[in-house]
Formats: sequence, structure tokens, C-alpha cells
Amino acid sequence: MERKQFELGDVVQMKKQHPCGTNEMEIIRMGMDIRIKCVGCKHSVLIPRAKFEKNLKKVLRSAADQQQKEGEDGPTAN
Repeated sequence: MERKQFELGDVVQMKKQHPCGTNEMEIIRMGMDIRIKCVGCKHSVLIPRAKFEKNLKKVLRSAADQQQKEGEDGPTAN
């Protein structure tokens, strides 16, 4: 089975939704444990990496894509 690719700053979709009603989480810390922050209510939780990888459905918005987009749409000097 292929491992899912994710990195710091990504917004991911989890299999189960947060009690506030959204299932979108932002990765804010990575290591043996992963801290994710709910996009809806900004509550953060620290969960073991194995449990996170099991409950991860897909990456919605990658941090690398966001930075690349900001670079293209950068400020214009007038």
C-alpha cells in the first residue's frame, strides 16, 4: 500500500469529522506525533503519526502549492 504524502502546513481531510462539523484539518506540527488544527473552530489536537496516517483521507490543499501560488500572484510595484 502506498503511503500518503503530506507536509507541514497542508490542509487535509480526515475520515471522521470534528465535533464542530468540519473534517478539514491543518497540519501545524510534525514528528512522532502530529498536531493538527481544525479549520472550522481552530481547536488543535496532538495525535500519534500512525493514527493520523490511518485516519487521513486525502490532502486538500498543499502548503507547497499555496507558496507557489503566492509567488505568482506576488505584489506588483507601481
